[in-house]
Amino acid sequence: MNLSKSARWGLTAITGIVLIFIYFPLLVILINSFNASKVFSWPPTAWTTDWWTKAATNDGVRAALLTSIKAGVGATLIAIVLGSMVAFAVARYDFFGRDSISFLVILPIALPGIITGIALNASFNTVLVPLGISFGLFTVILGHATFCIVVVFNNVVARLRRTGTSLEEAAMDLGAGPFQTFRDVTFPAVRSALVAGALLAFALSFDEIVVTSFTAGPGVETLPQWIFNNLFRPNQGPIINAVAAALLLAFIAPVYLAMRMSDGPGRVVQVGAEP
Repeated sequence: MNLSKSARWGLTAITGIVLIFIYFPLLVILINSFNASKVFSWPPTAWTTDWWTKAATNDGVRAALLTSIKAGVGATLIAIVLGSMVAFAVARYDFFGRDSISFLVILPIALPGIITGIALNASFNTVLVPLGISFGLFTVILGHATFCIVVVFNNVVARLRRTGTSLEEAAMDLGAGPFQTFRDVTFPAVRSALVAGALLAFALSFDEIVVTSFTAGPGVETLPQWIFNNLFRPNQGPIINAVAAALLLAFIAPVYLAMRMSDGPGRVVQVGAEP
């Protein structure tokens, strides 16, 4: 589509405004993490890396980071298994209520976090606590998995619908069994979408705070909770800026990788050939 010069300038200006609106607050956090002042001051008058050092050696940050990683990995593993299984069922089979199941699987990510948190808290008190399973890291993982499943499901079902079934049918016509067809045709086609969904699910779990507040027990504190709990404490602002800046830089690569891996259909290996 050909656009006039004024239209191109207008679109460029709008794009620039949107990017500034999104990324200027993140840039402020990044700059403030090197600000020598203990209180917010703008522009910074002196620079230091002490806050990064203190953040890296802070026991609370380390413990909360480890808890967040454990919760994210656990929720992602559950989401990969359950999300991909539902995606295969919805994309490859025609059965009564298929559209309703798709809607019900996607619904949790659209619900307000506080509603999900209250529902999970009540469910765990009703089912798990009488069985002797108290609130802790395990309940946090289960709570995060409820919305992480959606991310994996969306990625895998979209890839399955895009690739269709012709390659799988051709492989089986050539004598491949169900397992070999899945190994040599289906899995290579959805592998990148599965990895992308896993990366996004981990990022979503790592960032969650509302559901975590309703499902975590005493002594369980994730990194977002630590940041929120220390945000208004004296002299903790610069350390929080450093932690936030480190997370910002750490998540750029996984999110970019997930975006790129979601684009392509993946490499399909010929049946009987070496991958």
